[in-house]
Amino acid sequence: MTTHYRKATIAGLEIFYREAGSPANPAFLLLHGFPASSFMFRHLIELLAGQFHVIAPDYPGFGHSEAPPPARFSYTFDHLADIVEGLTEHLGLGRYGLYLQDFGGPVGFRLATRHPERVAFLVIQNANAYEEGLPDSFWAPLRALWADPSAASREAIRSGGMSDAALEWNYLHGVKDPDRVDPDNWLLQSALLGRPGSKDAMLDLLYDYRTNPGRYPRWQEYLRERQPPALITWGANDEIFPEAGAHPYRQDLPNAEIVILDSGHFALEDHADVIARHISRFTATFS
Repeated sequence: MTTHYRKATIAGLEIFYREAGSPANPAFLLLHGFPASSFMFRHLIELLAGQFHVIAPDYPGFGHSEAPPPARFSYTFDHLADIVEGLTEHLGLGRYGLYLQDFGGPVGFRLATRHPERVAFLVIQNANAYEEGLPDSFWAPLRALWADPSAASREAIRSGGMSDAALEWNYLHGVKDPDRVDPDNWLLQSALLGRPGSKDAMLDLLYDYRTNPGRYPRWQEYLRERQPPALITWGANDEIFPEAGAHPYRQDLPNAEIVILDSGHFALEDHADVIARHISRFTATFS
């Protein structure tokens, strides 16, 4: 199946998205993580395009979407969700599955709680909705930023978490065979983060991440009440969102299927074929 690379104007911004598969097929919206883009789904899109109408957008400030300066665009998760919601309505996606990874979790759960009737199923991959999945071993510097959003706290994240070494680590930690991971991932991210104002935008989002744990009870209530079919695929060796964040979903989704993979944070890099097979099997009875 051919992937098309398109743009749409949403709320005055040029938003890039990848699209593949027939619009007659069930829609599947893929929401990327940080500091990635829809590029992370390039393999999965090809594997699923025969079964789904696949849409993978880049959020504002990410990938090929317009990246307005923070003075012109408020980089918050509410605002990202507004843009993605606008894109779904622009494309006429009345009902869709959601693939949530990392930042895709808080964006997607906002969509789901706003419009639960639109969500056909969830695929959750290393995206957190429970306190158990936010270990201090990784999140302490971010919690320090949330408590004190000073220039010094922002610089600590900028120089550490957004360095070229950190970008590479995001993809390679926890991976059994690093030679399977495409180095274009962190090369692309480094280039995009090098754009004027880009790191400031990302820092604004990392600061706004503090709003997400407070919403966990609402997201959990949505899961309990709506019981969306859910497949949870998780890189077991992820140090950002460790496996401890996967299992609490069963508290609210007793019928959820959990698949633990021998991989890290960006498990699609070395397990796209495995995840695609699980998605095809999981959705076969209702998509």
